Amino acid sequence: MELRDIDDLPKNAANYTALTPLWFLERAATVHPTRKAVVHGSRTYTWLQTYQRCRRLASALSKRSVGLGSTVAVIAPNVPASYEAHFGVPMSGAVINPVNIRLNASTIAFLLGHSQSAVVIVDQEFFTLAEESLKIMKEKSQGNFKPSLLIVIADESCDPKTLRYALGQGAIEYEKFLESGDPEFAWKPPQDEWQSIALGYTSGTTASPKGVVLHHRGAYLMSLSNPLIWGMNEGAVYLWTLPMFHCNGWCFTWALAALCGTNICLRQVTAKGVYSAIAKYGVTHFCAAPVVLNTVVNAPPEDTILPLPHIVHVMTAGAAPPPAVLFAMSQKGFRVTHTYGLSETYGPSTVCAWKPEWDSLPPETQARLNARQGVRYIGLEGLDIVSTQTGQPVPADGKTIGEIVMRGNLVMKGYLKNPKVNEETFANGWFHSGDLGVKHPDGYIQIKDRSKDIIISGGENISSVEVENSLYLHPAVLEASVVARADERWGESPCAFVTLKPGVEKSDEQRIAEDIMKFCKSKMPAYWVPKSVVFGPLPKTATGKIQKHVLRAKAKELGPLKSKL
Repeated sequence: MELRDIDDLPKNAANYTALTPLWFLERAATVHPTRKAVVHGSRTYTWLQTYQRCRRLASALSKRSVGLGSTVAVIAPNVPASYEAHFGVPMSGAVINPVNIRLNASTIAFLLGHSQSAVVIVDQEFFTLAEESLKIMKEKSQGNFKPSLLIVIADESCDPKTLRYALGQGAIEYEKFLESGDPEFAWKPPQDEWQSIALGYTSGTTASPKGVVLHHRGAYLMSLSNPLIWGMNEGAVYLWTLPMFHCNGWCFTWALAALCGTNICLRQVTAKGVYSAIAKYGVTHFCAAPVVLNTVVNAPPEDTILPLPHIVHVMTAGAAPPPAVLFAMSQKGFRVTHTYGLSETYGPSTVCAWKPEWDSLPPETQARLNARQGVRYIGLEGLDIVSTQTGQPVPADGKTIGEIVMRGNLVMKGYLKNPKVNEETFANGWFHSGDLGVKHPDGYIQIKDRSKDIIISGGENISSVEVENSLYLHPAVLEASVVARADERWGESPCAFVTLKPGVEKSDEQRIAEDIMKFCKSKMPAYWVPKSVVFGPLPKTATGKIQKHVLRAKAKELGPLKSKL
């Protein structure tokens, strides 16, 4: 027997439209036309001005036949043009591809070629990087090269010579480009919410970067999930510490328009810049990877403005935050919400939802509980941890390790032009994250490691994250990262890369290393204790993640640890 709904009422233009976050901007311009939308140094744009500028951008792109099926790359730090492109590009029907500004020219050349970017909007500081990337593309094209339209963003804080050079090479200045567009441009929302809105590339540490394709529907749902999860209110003042090129700023680009909030652009992230913006603009919220939080809590007194004038809400993700860093942040008056996600899930898609009963626990216990990755976002329909052998859910015992899997509207469409990897990634109707974790009795998940970061010593699994958490408790340690090093006796053993705090006497590194190992012995099983400690600055990605693949290479160069037997 065929089951039917109670009615046969059809969808029509009055009651159904594709979900897209682009409408948030139109609403913000209507509701708060004179409210500050974007602030960058001496420049300020209202929501009405921002809407008009985005329509100009969409119009100017459309006039140059950029629309559905086109990709527009943006190579820029957190400046107004980056924010505007998140609306203006998809308003033309095209897909925005925000590019990590710290990639090298050959990687960017791959990205631009793979995405077939018709337009490259580039900040003047990074113009030569874009130029070099396009040159590499041309050399590899064997005569089939079609040059992208080059648009350069001017910034008064940069050397004017770089702008003059870019214009001399035939680039169009961004403001001039906007002038060619119509501020009343009649943009059209997507007919289908499955239409692509953004393309972002994974870091590609082991192979070529993969192009993550996101749709309008997911961007809309994430833009509303984020504020709900975080308790963000209408009119929030948001500081752009997180790069907009990282998962579209975790979709906060669109969420700020939904909230009619204010975007404070921060071209370069420093602890001093963060504290200054809080004092000057009344910043209420910002996002950052744990390493950025570490610089905020360890900033020298002259760079801070404490006590904070008000509670500042911080969302952290990108790596498992050490409880010691979470504790230090809360001591300074920051309220940290810990989330977890991936480029493939529109940014954060799980949250360590705070429970009122935790309020009465000791601060150290609170920090330990808050260091877990938590439960699924409102907009994510499925989250679990499954056995890597059987694919079945692991028991909620806080011990059994499995792979974190997700499903629902906050999962990407797939990787661009990569059917084989898509098949593996979406096996058994789940998105496979590649992250290993446990499920606690309360249903909260916790990452134990990336599958490639687990250290297997003498047949025993060691979580590098757990060892790092203990290292961060040592009074001399500013930053720490642990990777496997070849070991003649155990096969592998933990190797700790450590940055010491300013002011620590560094002349006797051998003594400090021994002290760190002794400290670790009091905190963890003997076989977890790092058998080698290397001092120096840690390599990081543009989003503040520590580059473990670089450290693994360094550990390999050190050679196997000799057996003492």
